[in-house]
Amino acid sequence: MGMADSEKSQNNPGFVNPGKSLEIEAMGKKFLRYAVKTHYIRPGQDHYIDIIQKYVLPVYRKGDIISISEKIISICQGRVVYKKDVRVTKLARFLSKYVHTTPAGEHIAIPEKMQVAMNSAGRFRMLVAAAVAAVTRPFGIKGLFYKIAGRDVAALDGFETDGFQDYNEMAILCPEDSNAVCEDIRQKTGVDCMIVDANDLGVEILGVGKNIPYSVEQLRELIRDNPTCQEDECTPILLIRQAS
Repeated sequence: MGMADSEKSQNNPGFVNPGKSLEIEAMGKKFLRYAVKTHYIRPGQDHYIDIIQKYVLPVYRKGDIISISEKIISICQGRVVYKKDVRVTKLARFLSKYVHTTPAGEHIAIPEKMQVAMNSAGRFRMLVAAAVAAVTRPFGIKGLFYKIAGRDVAALDGFETDGFQDYNEMAILCPEDSNAVCEDIRQKTGVDCMIVDANDLGVEILGVGKNIPYSVEQLRELIRDNPTCQEDECTPILLIRQAS
């Protein structure tokens, strides 16, 4: 890569997904969000350090914040469950019938996904979460099911296409120790990053690098509109840069 190409890469380190905005205002400042395209990441074939080195380091500069989808971290950690290995119980089938679906997908309304959630959180916890949701939902109180069931259930992905055929047959669990992953990336690559679970309904920050000078609430504001998209764009990484 020549000098002109390098300068161009630094000035425009990515692109904007269709229907999403490059610029956002947060904390009284303007920030630019560039989607970073990767190859299709599969279990057992990639490590997150290699991905950062290949796709982020060529365009990263000090002060940038990298937002990484929790899906690719989980896949790199091998935290996946295949549908063929799930044995669905009668309780999982029963509970899945009463799950409220959203525009983001069926989630644990899928019996196999409910079973994976029960295996993760435990039957008792899931039953308590379902009972509380059944009592409170008629009064317009939402979100208690996932608060009680826990982050591992809320972050569960897969058994839906999301643009990728593999996701029909594979559930993706919550990443393990996201804060430690962010620190591992910082120490080995110098990149400051956060790991996020984002969709068009909301954003959760699962892990944050120690050197990032913003609170979780402030970081959530930077990606409140989910600029990475959810389908087959292959843009699980977002580069956030303060506008000059």
